[in-house]
Amino acid sequence: MDDLTSAFLELIRLTSTDLSPDVEQSLIQARDREAAGSAAKSALDAVLQNVTLAREQSTPICQDTGTPIFYVQYPLGWSTKKLREQIRSAVAAATSLAYLRPNAVDAISGVNSGNNLGDEAFPTIHFDEIEGEELIVDLMLKGGGCENVGAQYSLPDRRLDAGRDMEGIRKVVLDAVCKAQGKGCAPGVLGVAVGGDRGSSYYGSKEALFRKLDEPNPDPDLDSFEERLTEEANRLGIGPMGFGGATTVLGTKIRGMHRLPASFFVSVSYMCWAHRRRRMTVRGSDIQYS
Repeated sequence: MDDLTSAFLELIRLTSTDLSPDVEQSLIQARDREAAGSAAKSALDAVLQNVTLAREQSTPICQDTGTPIFYVQYPLGWSTKKLREQIRSAVAAATSLAYLRPNAVDAISGVNSGNNLGDEAFPTIHFDEIEGEELIVDLMLKGGGCENVGAQYSLPDRRLDAGRDMEGIRKVVLDAVCKAQGKGCAPGVLGVAVGGDRGSSYYGSKEALFRKLDEPNPDPDLDSFEERLTEEANRLGIGPMGFGGATTVLGTKIRGMHRLPASFFVSVSYMCWAHRRRRMTVRGSDIQYS
């Protein structure tokens, strides 16, 4: 296999500095819904100006460049050891070039590694072997503020009168949005996983965030439910940065997972307005980014 370190570096640069078109368009639509002269409209104007400047100057969209989370789908016969080494080298290079801020802090000693490399969980890299000859790498940069307002619920939840049904799921998702207020840098995007165990459920909720905002859920019932949750979250009036307004959530993405009969987890990963995610596809010598 070829050395793809420079390609991974470009993937990181694009993810950090160039917001995906679907997210930018959603922010423009949100700005246009807010009342003229309102704090919400001013906040979204500033956000969109920042998006343009970051793209033009190739500088990070947000000063918190987040945890790098890679989902790697690789062909049979490729070395995950070499891919991991190349990704980690690219992360260190991106840090030295200021596309990423040094974020990897040892939780016990408090020492910052200085290059965004920690143990095997930082950066986070998930591998999945697939059929075919393509290498597909998805990268998400997950900011700390929005990560802090994620939530996991175990149903039934008596406090919210939430049972093990769609209405119960609705109640806990809206509870998570209400608790977040403006602290997750709204307007946000909700990644929701229903099922799994505690660990896999959180994994699934982040994976759901890779679906584009304008990409419908393949399950028509879940697609309608996603639209309902987004609409009802926006009725809460929390608004951009918690200033009040028409848009608290840009979109909701849900995935269902199998579970044990004894457990019913609903995990909510909250993504801030700077929904930084990009994909790299390698076909032989051809490398494309989207």
